[in-house]
Amino acid sequence: MSLSTKDAEYLRAVVMRNSGNHVDPARNYLFESRLQLLVRNRGLQSLNELVSVLRTDRGRTLQRSVAEAMTINETSFFRDTPTFDLLRTELLPALIAARGETRTLRFWSAASASGQEAYSLAMLLREHFPALANWKIDILGTDLSEEMVRRASVGRYQRLEINRGLPARFLLRYLVRTGDEWEAAPDIKRICRFQQRNLCDPQPMWERFDVIFLRNVMIYFPQETRRKVLLGMHRSLATDGVLLLGMSEQPRMETHWETVLTPKAVWYRPLPQLQA
Repeated sequence: MSLSTKDAEYLRAVVMRNSGNHVDPARNYLFESRLQLLVRNRGLQSLNELVSVLRTDRGRTLQRSVAEAMTINETSFFRDTPTFDLLRTELLPALIAARGETRTLRFWSAASASGQEAYSLAMLLREHFPALANWKIDILGTDLSEEMVRRASVGRYQRLEINRGLPARFLLRYLVRTGDEWEAAPDIKRICRFQQRNLCDPQPMWERFDVIFLRNVMIYFPQETRRKVLLGMHRSLATDGVLLLGMSEQPRMETHWETVLTPKAVWYRPLPQLQA
């Protein structure tokens, strides 16, 4: 039995409520493919039965599982090369000079999927900024999906993943061959950590980051959700920090973000907010 319009509408609401992601009604067919594994793992017979269980389930565990399954986990090493070039040549040297006294740098890879973005940053730091070896470097990767967080923490990748953007010299220096896979070396793992986190939930008020990657995720959010997430990023970013979005994304919040255009890429600077 195919998914009814009413059940598809209910599933879209579950995904929106638990992840902030908007599933276009024209893409209802994605429920059939992406939720089949969850249906089988729950011992159910069909997607319709899953919807019935969801309607009677008082807990949020199953709802979160549905939202995770519908999340697009697309990433690769050094994705959008101009962004990493900008970090290496302009943004990081300026931040390093400004943090000379504290000798601390904190990075947040939001919606990090299986962790390639966080590990790319770690490799860039080790390769081009050896003086940071004695600094406190913290790279946090967060994702809605428990499975993606587990994969990122393990830091092990298949050949197809390695071939997507990772320079050969980095493969030799910063990953270790393990059977048919490659695993991030201990020195790279040491400065990376991963947590399960929903970007739509309030972020810890005490956290402050120097650079936040929020790339290629807001395209799936409706406008109000994007605004809510960007306000959270503004609170979490140092006053002289850097926000990096996807190439096709813009904050469109002129009161909070200044757009900085460079020949290499675009980045965003937080604007000070008047206290009420």
